[in-house]
Amino acid sequence: MSNKWYIENGNQGDIVLSSRVRLARNLSDYPFPCRLSADAMEAVNQTVRDALADIDGIQLRYIKMADLTANRVISLAERHLISPAFAEIAPGKALLLSDDEAVSIMLCEEDHVRIQSMYAGFAPDEAHAVADKIDDHLDKKVKYAFDERLGYLTQHPTNLGTAMRASVLLHLPALSQNFEISRLAATVSKLGLKISGAFDEGHSAKGDIYRLSNQVTFGISERGAIENLKSITLQLATRERAAREELQQNVNFMDKIHRAYGILTSARMVTSEEMNEMLSYIRLGGIFGVLPVRTETVNELSATLQPATMNADIDENMDAPTRDARRAEIIRKKLEEDSKI
Repeated sequence: MSNKWYIENGNQGDIVLSSRVRLARNLSDYPFPCRLSADAMEAVNQTVRDALADIDGIQLRYIKMADLTANRVISLAERHLISPAFAEIAPGKALLLSDDEAVSIMLCEEDHVRIQSMYAGFAPDEAHAVADKIDDHLDKKVKYAFDERLGYLTQHPTNLGTAMRASVLLHLPALSQNFEISRLAATVSKLGLKISGAFDEGHSAKGDIYRLSNQVTFGISERGAIENLKSITLQLATRERAAREELQQNVNFMDKIHRAYGILTSARMVTSEEMNEMLSYIRLGGIFGVLPVRTETVNELSATLQPATMNADIDENMDAPTRDARRAEIIRKKLEEDSKI
């Protein structure tokens, strides 16, 4: 797993965990996926696969979703490589995936094509450049469903226009601790963006990880939407850092950081929920310089020790106690390695 993009610590990685750009596209020669037969889905998938076979610098592996075990499918969703909806069992779905998993292209999800590019840290421009390169290459090979007035035609009307969703994954423990997330969510919504828990649609979040994304795709250019996202991200980062400085003076909060480290370095069983909560604390401890913890290590543990991903890695369905014991063992080993650096 060491070559995967999401284990890296990118630009402004103390707060911005990752950047992602998604482009929804449909082929004009076919109805939307909800009206496609299994044979027609296969034709769409093969058309896109062939069209991208010779794209320069990007090697893509073709995966039929029906060929994957349930654990491997859910693992892809846990790592944000596919959408939760795409993980639902249905015939005809396929995935194009790069070896480093920085590029994933969902075929016959809500739309025929969902191009997704991801980078570690604050890198929406880089993510957009890769997605745009794939989009331009595909546009030369197939005919998109496009209207001069409405833009790219999509199954869901809210995606009309650019059909682009750009987002960043943010670690906001200080703002969450200060109960500011709900108020910030109301503020950014007026600016055409949305902030929500990375794994759900509410304002609470596992491990204090939130996703900030654009909501407006019509009447704004892709570049305009990304610049808006970048501006708000930097403002949120500034507020989070200021709130963190105050928390460093809070003895009770600092005690939670050290307690979390003590638990993770000695516990023999750790659930995924406990891990997410305590990794949030020790990530901060490493950033504050009070714990011997590397951000890259926290990123790796968070990505690789989710339930389905652990099962998929060994092709077994471990029961919860076995999985929790294995998780605790891996965490102890990784943190011990960090302490010796």
